[in-house]
Amino acid sequence: MNVRRPPTVFDSFNNASEGIIHVLRTERNMRIHFAVAFVVLIAALIINVTKLELIALLISITFVLIAEMLNTGLEAAIDIATTSFDPMAKLAKDIAAGAVLIATVNAVIVGYLVFAGKVANRSSTLLDRLRDAPAELTLVALMLTVIIVIATKAYTGRGTPLRGGLPSGHAALAFAGWMAVTYVAGDKERFVVSTIALVMAFLVAQTRVESGVHSALEVTYGAIVGALAALVVFQVFS
Repeated sequence: MNVRRPPTVFDSFNNASEGIIHVLRTERNMRIHFAVAFVVLIAALIINVTKLELIALLISITFVLIAEMLNTGLEAAIDIATTSFDPMAKLAKDIAAGAVLIATVNAVIVGYLVFAGKVANRSSTLLDRLRDAPAELTLVALMLTVIIVIATKAYTGRGTPLRGGLPSGHAALAFAGWMAVTYVAGDKERFVVSTIALVMAFLVAQTRVESGVHSALEVTYGAIVGALAALVVFQVFS
């Protein structure tokens, strides 16, 4: 008798990521939320939000995305369980949709409180405001890379979130990290630090090809996506 092995931690993360991509592929509202999150993160860089303000924005974004996913999951479960109109099923869907609405309204309020005063303050240049925040730039660059990778995999429908498909998310993050390290490092140690980070990024890419998870093309595309995403963020905002 075949005994099914319990899922590994990797399997759990992969299954969870597949759920995110499925919602992104099938739900228009989720795609809108992702697009808004992308814009908000860029705007947060432009106006130089504080760490606490960035935390508030990230929590609000996450709250909306989680609510939308729970709403989608509940609707799918109800559709499977019921084959005809049921007032209680409709009520359950309405309640779940209400949760999304509350999360969205909260996000709008938080966004207003964070951005309202910042937009009016134009006393300093963008370069001066962002030069002292390399950590925030790196965080946003990596998050934008993740969003691009997930969106590309959702569009192409190839592979799974953490295994295979176009592009390689590991390579994208590795090369985005290399680009971020290159910009954050000081002038004296930049060459050495950048070289070490680049070698590590190539090693990550090589392991993905050698393990058979990705093709050379998928890894190359991921490396280009990650490096360009980080390059654009640092070139534009630093």
